[in-house]
Amino acid sequence: MSHASLAFTLADWQQAYRDAAQPAELLHGLLASLDTADNAWISLASAAQLDAQLGDLQALLDQAEGQQSKLPLYGVPFAIKDNIDAAGWATTAACPEFAYAAETDATVVARLRAAGAILIGKTNLDQFATGLVGTRSPHGAVVNSFNADYVSGGSSSGSASVVARGLVPFSLGTDTAGSGRVPAGFNNIVGLKPTKGWLPNTGLVPACRTVDCISIFALTVGDAETVAGIAGGYDAADAYSRQNPNSAPVGMKAAPSFAVPDSLEFFGDTLTQAVFEQALEQLKSLGVTLKTIDFSPFRQLAEQLYYGPWVAERTVAVEGVDPAHIDPVVRGIVENGHRYSACDAYKAEYLRAELSRTINDALTGFDALVVPTSPTIRSLAEMQQEPVLFNSQFGTYTNFTNLADLSALALPAGLRGDGLPAGITLLAPAWHDRALAAFGNRWQASLELPLGATGRALPPQTAATAIPAGSVRVAVVGAHLTGMPLNFQLTTRDAVLVEQTLTSPHYRLYALAGTVPPKPGLARSSDGTSIIVELWDIPLARFGEFVAEIPAPLGIGNLTLADGRSVKGFICEPWALSDARDITSFGGWRAFIASTKK
Repeated sequence: MSHASLAFTLADWQQAYRDAAQPAELLHGLLASLDTADNAWISLASAAQLDAQLGDLQALLDQAEGQQSKLPLYGVPFAIKDNIDAAGWATTAACPEFAYAAETDATVVARLRAAGAILIGKTNLDQFATGLVGTRSPHGAVVNSFNADYVSGGSSSGSASVVARGLVPFSLGTDTAGSGRVPAGFNNIVGLKPTKGWLPNTGLVPACRTVDCISIFALTVGDAETVAGIAGGYDAADAYSRQNPNSAPVGMKAAPSFAVPDSLEFFGDTLTQAVFEQALEQLKSLGVTLKTIDFSPFRQLAEQLYYGPWVAERTVAVEGVDPAHIDPVVRGIVENGHRYSACDAYKAEYLRAELSRTINDALTGFDALVVPTSPTIRSLAEMQQEPVLFNSQFGTYTNFTNLADLSALALPAGLRGDGLPAGITLLAPAWHDRALAAFGNRWQASLELPLGATGRALPPQTAATAIPAGSVRVAVVGAHLTGMPLNFQLTTRDAVLVEQTLTSPHYRLYALAGTVPPKPGLARSSDGTSIIVELWDIPLARFGEFVAEIPAPLGIGNLTLADGRSVKGFICEPWALSDARDITSFGGWRAFIASTKK
């Protein structure tokens, strides 16, 4: 594999195969180029394992009748944190004495492989996913991809490192307290921490089973979102898996409103603070309104994860493991779980529920909360001096997330004065993942930072035209347009404006008689023209409410757009057109309304 193919995004891999590159050649070349002494890896695919996967890939392609486009991850290499199962591989959780041979793929791994992805290796981690530092492993500390004197962040240290260095385009990590976000911030990559239960945990060695999330690292937001869409979805085998209610927004308005903590703590790290303050200015330049909110409930909930009975979940997770085989720092943490009673646990759950409600109520009316991904970064030497305190600092803006049932997206924000990366994280209620990604794409394009530690520029991002999963795209033509009297029926249901466009040239527009507020009727006609419409994505679960409010003679049918797309849209029953005024010549409702006011 040529060095030029490092730092490939999903689009680059897809293009390489369209250009007739062969998976066996590229992937054997990639495998041969990887350093077995690189401690970001715990295990790499053997030549035989790779060949077996290539055989499976060919079988998938045959089933797809040779159409690579039916396999969105065709021949794309990826890595997984070594607390996630892959059939035929050992799962170690960075504890060799705990290791076992996995007989089946974790559900997320099976789904990625079914889409054509090829597992190239399993990555190093803070043992049993306990830590945010990347130093608590018998395989040694995974160093920062920008400066080897500094930590990479954890616990998903290896998964972040191999993506940041462009060895694979995406990897799976896990996130209980921030392990899918802190390493992303420290390595200038994207970390998608999904809504709890969206990506199934079947085949995951648990850390805190009630709050664990399998997470995704990628070079771009679009790639992370694509992978999540493939790996996510309900899994009956996971007791904590959930169905997406499809009631949350799937995009974000052009001028969103973000909450910011009213008190920010950087522990004296002025370099990280400067990047965050610069990021807030950049957000304003993108049209974001910022407003401070009381951060104390977030902080109080964050403290529960390591300094309350929740630590007993980690104790349960390592039951049966000889304490002598556990990293001393990790052992010290998990042994604390024995201090708490069942009464303590219930009291902690009541507090969690109360604080979670307070937090979610505080975020009402905002599109997201923006925080530093980590308030500071530490050198390996510093970490040895204060392994618990500095780890705790890293979790300041992450530890509360899963306890409060929030979705999160860690984004690169810039390089500090010393050249180390710093990041921001956007947080929102459960199932707002796609809305966060929609803004994350805008953010990443606006910064034009290099991809990870590769030095490669962000490639041009193509605008998404596909209708997001969990939504219905509706064309509105009259009183529901932006600024018109009934637009609130869309915005109060978290619908998001996608674009203004035209119908195909086969429609006529009429001003209906006696409607309040005034409404038009759109009718298909052989001698019609193109009419201006707005396209809105409305959450699937809210679509029925919206349709229920539409009065006769209007209804919802299928409209054809000028570019051939078909979307849901307003149509009118023919009987109402006999006494309606034909206003087709205006080309759209706005122009007609303007003419009535002259």
